[in-house]
Amino acid sequence: MAEKKTTKAATEKKVAAEKKTTTRKTVKRAEIVINAENVGFKAGDVYQALAADKKALSVKDIAKIANITEAETLLGIGWLFKEGKIKGENNLITLA
Repeated sequence: MAEKKTTKAATEKKVAAEKKTTTRKTVKRAEIVINAENVGFKAGDVYQALAADKKALSVKDIAKIANITEAETLLGIGWLFKEGKIKGENNLITLA
């Protein structure tokens, strides 16, 4: 039986093609539970972050300090805006 000879370049192309098809990134999406209790806790996290830093912060900075997602930060900010506890100036949030 005759063996089929393959070139090094053909082998490398085949391996590269296999790597492309088998390598996938999986993205996990966090679910946010929206109820009065959870949103109230996120508002507390936002308030504590603003009180600790004592200056105007961006949404991204608040999320980082409070160790919550930006979506959770926005929920908390909405709650605090409604209560009149915070104000926004130049895309920054500060205590009222």
